[in-house]
Amino acid sequence: MIELEEAREFIFNQCLKLSTDEVEISKSRGLVLAGTVISNYDVPPFPNTAMDGYAVRAVDTEHAPVELKVIGTLPAGRIPDLEVGADEAVRIMTGAVIPEGADAVVMVEKTKEVENGSSVIVEETVKNGNFIRQPGEDFVKGSELFNSGTLIGAAHIGVFATIGLEKVTVFKRPVVGVMSTGDELVEGSSQLKPGQIRDSNRHSIKALLEEIGAEIIDLGLVPDDERAIESALLSAVEKCDAVVTSGGVSMGDFDYVKVVLDRLGEMKWMQVAIKPAKPLAFGLLNGVPIFGLPGNPVSAMVSFELFMRPALLKMMGYEQIWRPRIKAKATTPLKRRKDGKVHFARVTLTRKGDSYEVSFLEGQGSHQLAAMANAQGLAVLPDGEGVEKGDFVDVMQLTEPEID
Repeated sequence: MIELEEAREFIFNQCLKLSTDEVEISKSRGLVLAGTVISNYDVPPFPNTAMDGYAVRAVDTEHAPVELKVIGTLPAGRIPDLEVGADEAVRIMTGAVIPEGADAVVMVEKTKEVENGSSVIVEETVKNGNFIRQPGEDFVKGSELFNSGTLIGAAHIGVFATIGLEKVTVFKRPVVGVMSTGDELVEGSSQLKPGQIRDSNRHSIKALLEEIGAEIIDLGLVPDDERAIESALLSAVEKCDAVVTSGGVSMGDFDYVKVVLDRLGEMKWMQVAIKPAKPLAFGLLNGVPIFGLPGNPVSAMVSFELFMRPALLKMMGYEQIWRPRIKAKATTPLKRRKDGKVHFARVTLTRKGDSYEVSFLEGQGSHQLAAMANAQGLAVLPDGEGVEKGDFVDVMQLTEPEID
């Protein structure tokens, strides 16, 4: 067996960053910037009001309450064509340009209209600049907003739009081919014949790939035929940045995928000191990373989390490639036996204030997918006897914890 970190290092050293691409900002969420974004404008570009109210001269409000003459109304989007003089005010809407002469805004809630709106009573004294957004208050023209390596989220896209960017340069979204092989595998709801099972791995792996924003090519079910598998793999690496198969990676397995990959690729068949997901294959076929995950459904998903997900995120330019790790207090014993492996136990995770609690789920077999479906995390149990109730354990967080 080899250690987890040794297997990861072997894989990550061969999974290089993808090339860059220019994409529309609406399609950039979840991708990583491959260059610096510089502001083309001051934002805001002009002084404007943060509130509905009245644009005034602050000096005219010193002895509030005071009555000021209303000389006009200024909605957002209109160029001001008036100037505020002594004891005057302009009715103004949020986002509108501050008119000449005014240096403060009184919010409408602190005013009262009189004489059908021809004048207004200002009920409080305001200071110069009150509720005025100044040019460049958010950022100024020429400033560096985001550096290469920034993970793009919704707010970043809003900033791009604000400064007039229509496209940004990012590391590519990976194209990943997903293949299942085996004459025992079937699709759909038809009645199973003796020896048949329904293919679940391809569907769960596709869902995990969707979670990180990969573009998926479903290579489907490929029969146990050497020529068919060879054709499918060679076709896949022509159009994919990575390919994933499941099953046929154990030391004793005789599988046509293994035969083909050994002949065509540069593969390493590993036994990693972890449970589940001990067997793992990885290598390159025509320069394209090939991930051979275990066949048991829980093992396939755990293997994806430990190896393939971080490798793909690295290829996408992510700086943070790991799932969040937290410390949680065990509410049930998490027992195991010494076997030279690190165990990843499926657990529920509950947040209580600023702390977390974790409970062991029943059904920890590598074939028992229900526990994986109900898990919020994987408890990391080093080689030993496990942890007792009340002990703290490291947990790899898979989903948001329940809140108590």
